[in-house]
Amino acid sequence: MLIRGRENARWFFWLNDRQWARIEPHLPRGLTGPDRDDDRRIVSGIIHMLQSGARWRDCPREYGPYTTIYNRFNRWAKRGRWCAIFEALAKPGEDGVVLSLDSTSIKAHRCALRRKRGEHNQAIGRSRGGRTTKIHALSDPLCRPVVLHLTPGQDADIAAAPDVLALAPPMSVLLADKGYDGDKLRGAIIRRGAKPVIPNKSNRVVIHRFNKRAYKGRNVIERCFCRLKDFRRIATRYDKLARNFLAAVHLAALVAYWLN
Repeated sequence: MLIRGRENARWFFWLNDRQWARIEPHLPRGLTGPDRDDDRRIVSGIIHMLQSGARWRDCPREYGPYTTIYNRFNRWAKRGRWCAIFEALAKPGEDGVVLSLDSTSIKAHRCALRRKRGEHNQAIGRSRGGRTTKIHALSDPLCRPVVLHLTPGQDADIAAAPDVLALAPPMSVLLADKGYDGDKLRGAIIRRGAKPVIPNKSNRVVIHRFNKRAYKGRNVIERCFCRLKDFRRIATRYDKLARNFLAAVHLAALVAYWLN
């Protein structure tokens, strides 16, 4: 939910009552240390920063000190809290759902680059578009992502598919483009009890049957990525650490799809 600031013309994001009722039960409890500040205000501030793409130090004072906002995001990313909340809420609601698999490339800003070696370990690689990160996702028929995974930008889509499928819920059909056309992947999908709907590559010797009508439903994954990239800190990667960028993607996916 967006509200207009009283003192200026900027717009701010605040979790509404329905959104907060969904996310609050999954926040960590019983942690040692001093009592936390207002969780709703701070989480709203984190989401605002993901949407605006601004530097953390430019966080509006209405959310509190920017150090508190960043430290909460960073510490919970380090502990895997944001990913855990996403996994708890991102449930398709039915077994045997039709899922779509694809990836999108994200340009890494220069502030996300590391001077020393090790960019590959942080899911940053060199591709035709420069230094990029790939977000791999599985989406349900309502465009909602159910699995999110990162790799360096130059990695082939089919190479990351097994790691994505390992996190997938039960499904009846998997839709993917011809970049995922491989016998090993098709076999893995079938062993999971699902039917692969993947176009055949032009150089394939053994041609598999292909349901063109069912394949038209694959557009949901493209729409999913478009909405995620409405968050400017997702459309461009500013985080040096892969864990922080993945946490940001999970949180953006929650707000865009699973908290409404």
